[in-house]
Amino acid sequence: MTDDVVRRVFQAVDSFDPDEFVRLLTEDARFVFGNAEPLVGRTAIVAGLRAFFSTIGGLRHRIIRSWQVDADVVAETEVTYRRLDGKDVSVVAVSIWRTHDDDLISDYRIFVDLAPLYAA
Repeated sequence: MTDDVVRRVFQAVDSFDPDEFVRLLTEDARFVFGNAEPLVGRTAIVAGLRAFFSTIGGLRHRIIRSWQVDADVVAETEVTYRRLDGKDVSVVAVSIWRTHDDDLISDYRIFVDLAPLYAA
């Protein structure tokens, strides 16, 4: 079951549509991307994702492995970002999220080094 859940989450992220992704979240979800300040609530998360997406041309995730322990999911991925100059940059990322009984995500954290994405 974890594989299906993980695939569904990254399909939503890779859609490049923040509204699609936040449908998977609780209204008061907490979202932390790298070393950025936490975003709380769907509205703030959509705004944060739109701001980030404006700096890239697209993205896609390749799931390396995932684990689920109770309500917590950990996914290791290779993320390929399309830069605005058309070049692709791949980095490894780990995403950790917690779900409620309704399967909506209440806490989502991404651990990634984006320095290669913005390097000249």
